[in-house]
Amino acid sequence: MEEKIRVLVAKPGLDGHDRGAKVVASAFRDAGFEVIYTGLHQTPEMIVDAAIQEDVDILSISVLSGAHMTIFPRVLELLRAQGAEGIHVIGGGVIPRADARRLKELGVGEIFGPGTPTSEGVAYVRKWVAARHETQA
Repeated sequence: MEEKIRVLVAKPGLDGHDRGAKVVASAFRDAGFEVIYTGLHQTPEMIVDAAIQEDVDILSISVLSGAHMTIFPRVLELLRAQGAEGIHVIGGGVIPRADARRLKELGVGEIFGPGTPTSEGVAYVRKWVAARHETQA
């Protein structure tokens, strides 16, 4: 029996727009992933705690507030501090390309911008999990 991919979809900060995060969560669920959605107004600490407690493979963060250059680095820092670097961080939202490149340099796996088909996120997660299993075998 194949192990289910576990994904936490998080909505940090004061941004109250969660339609995109809910669409992504639904797409991941429809793809057969186990999905946990944090709801609105989560702190980086709350998000990392939930990701660790839920033993997720993927942490998907949706940021529309412009705080992405603060939130993503803080989440990565907290994951490292807790010894949870194995949780792969991805994200989406209104993030300029230059910032997306910088976030990827810092350790974010991928950034999906507005209009990206959800199938791309699903394919990315499947490919990443498959690659991880190959390296662990």
